[in-house]
Amino acid sequence: MIKFGTGGWQAVIADEFTKRNIRLLACALARKLKDDDKAENGIVIGYDRRFLSCEAAKWAAEVMAGEGIYTRIIDRESPTPLVMFAVKKDKLPAGLAVTASHNPAVYNGIKVFMEGGRDADEEYTGEIEQYISGLEDSDVKSIPYEEGIQKGMIVLTDPMNDYIDSIISAIDLDVIRESNLHIVLDPMYGVSKTALQTILLTARCKLDVIHERRDALFGGRLPAPNHKTLAGLMNYVEENGCDIGIATDGDADRLGVIDDKAQFLHPNKILVLLYYYLLKYKGWKGAVVRNLATTHLVDRIAESFGETCYEVPVGFKHISSGMVKTGAIIGGESSGGLTVRGHIQGKDGIYAAALLIEMIAATKMKLSELYSRIEREYGVYEMEERDYRFSQEKKEEIKKILFHDKLLPVFPYAVKKVSYLDGCKVYFENNGWIIARFSGTEPLIRIFCEIGSAAEANAAIDIFEKFLKLG
Repeated sequence: MIKFGTGGWQAVIADEFTKRNIRLLACALARKLKDDDKAENGIVIGYDRRFLSCEAAKWAAEVMAGEGIYTRIIDRESPTPLVMFAVKKDKLPAGLAVTASHNPAVYNGIKVFMEGGRDADEEYTGEIEQYISGLEDSDVKSIPYEEGIQKGMIVLTDPMNDYIDSIISAIDLDVIRESNLHIVLDPMYGVSKTALQTILLTARCKLDVIHERRDALFGGRLPAPNHKTLAGLMNYVEENGCDIGIATDGDADRLGVIDDKAQFLHPNKILVLLYYYLLKYKGWKGAVVRNLATTHLVDRIAESFGETCYEVPVGFKHISSGMVKTGAIIGGESSGGLTVRGHIQGKDGIYAAALLIEMIAATKMKLSELYSRIEREYGVYEMEERDYRFSQEKKEEIKKILFHDKLLPVFPYAVKKVSYLDGCKVYFENNGWIIARFSGTEPLIRIFCEIGSAAEANAAIDIFEKFLKLG
């Protein structure tokens, strides 16, 4: 029953996210590490604020200790990027983060990280699934948590200061100190407050924080920073005249931004802004990696600087591996994940937020002003997206239409090519595109379209929706 998707293993609490399954997953990883002769240095486990996250981390640690694997438990509620950082810093073979990231409160899950602190790829998680399939409950050994601590097999650790210092060393705090920025942070009841508050106060920013307490129900909202969930942050920015509103998802690996005009800044625009800033203002050289549901505007920016944009499937593990292969300086996705070369090899909403604030200070421009400049230089791209739930019968029907029969609706634009790398993506001759793909974390089919205007994008989605008989 344990199947890894684009963002680790995630399941409904008490349905598939159970103590039994957590123990099986931990045992499978332990056996794999021992068989690969990579268990000597042990692993690290962190957890977020979700219901049962702390308990699940302890259950996994008990199994690791029972298998003779030295296990570090981060002794605080932890951003997922902190776990990745710990894997990289301590040169560990693997790490676990107990989180369901941006998914609804009824979910929890586990993300697995490989050497170097990057997301486990499909080969790695596939091997874990194979180990799980060969396990019986009687195969799972464990040591009680307190006994594991007494024996030194489970150790409490806190790499937060080192993680914060690594970000501070990579950001120009002096230029931020001179800017006197007013920032409001919305952790969305998640785990970013400690790190971001420390960084921004060190940079002498005026900082306000909302939605900071622990709430396993996330205030009744989805803990995903998007235009629907950030109404409170928008209002705060407008009413208090803030320079920027920063939000992070439940485990702080994704970023959401409200600009100086109290408008939601789509993650596509964040990637565009930061890539442009790294190339034009910081003088970096290098490619960009994006997934196939992310803006093509970065392609134009890359081309103008003599660089390349690489397209990969959805799932940040593909962006991480793409950056390693190509030496790209930045990678990102339209759902808010972003990473920069030299930091961890995975998405980090905390680091991305700090770099974005450095950009505002260094350019001496408002977010809205800088993005308007980019649009004047490279053109306007607008993206629209919709999600649809479906029955299993409907899913099979859609799969037959799109991937077996390879049928397409008639669009009002000439088709340049069609890709089935991940879903069905149609590229138009006018540089626009549309894609329909099944979510890897939820029972949804998503349709994205990017073209010259929101009206055109919505019209194209309407055509696809009618063709597939959705809605």
